[in-house]
Amino acid sequence: MSNFRTTVPQRFPPIVKNLIIINVLVWVAQLIYDKQWGLTQKIALWPIDSPVFEPYQVITHMFAHASYTDGGSIMFFHILFNMFMLYMFGRILENVWGAKRFLIFYMACGIGAAAAHLGMQYFMGGDAPAVGASGAVMGVFVAFGYLFPNTELMIIPIPVPIKAKWLVLAYIAFDLFGGFGKIAGDSIAHFAHLGGALTGFLIVLFWNKTNRKTLY
Repeated sequence: MSNFRTTVPQRFPPIVKNLIIINVLVWVAQLIYDKQWGLTQKIALWPIDSPVFEPYQVITHMFAHASYTDGGSIMFFHILFNMFMLYMFGRILENVWGAKRFLIFYMACGIGAAAAHLGMQYFMGGDAPAVGASGAVMGVFVAFGYLFPNTELMIIPIPVPIKAKWLVLAYIAFDLFGGFGKIAGDSIAHFAHLGGALTGFLIVLFWNKTNRKTLY
């Protein structure tokens, strides 16, 4: 005999909500204190052989985002896109897994993203710091695509729905091309995205290896 517990999905579950709040508060702090304290420089993820690298940056970079362009204008879209993706897909995973498991998953993806970024910088060169939740969010997106592959998503300006599994593959292909193509002027940390994606995939694969019938 099996016991079933019915829960009502939350529109804004606690871990996703608090992660968004923390990210926004850190971003606001960057806007206020960057010129005075160089906050972004302290919490960004620097190459492991850099004199300003600190181990805590593996965690803190996940909650920092681009704050200013070279011209001095405020950067909204970096944090806006990441938080939108976290809300859209993270809330579904948190409702499925519960708060504790989702938090573990999210942090593991962020750390996996940092490890991939640092590793590729060490072997391929590069001295730019990384900031953003993109690696962890990419892990969330990959997990959503793995668990709900045939969910149709609308992407502006594409006029037709795209299944989640194909969109995930498109994002991974974009990061593979960007990471190995070394396009001039590209400031995206593609290998961090790929590290988060790989970590998320491996974790959700392990968690669901005996429960594959629930994936579709």
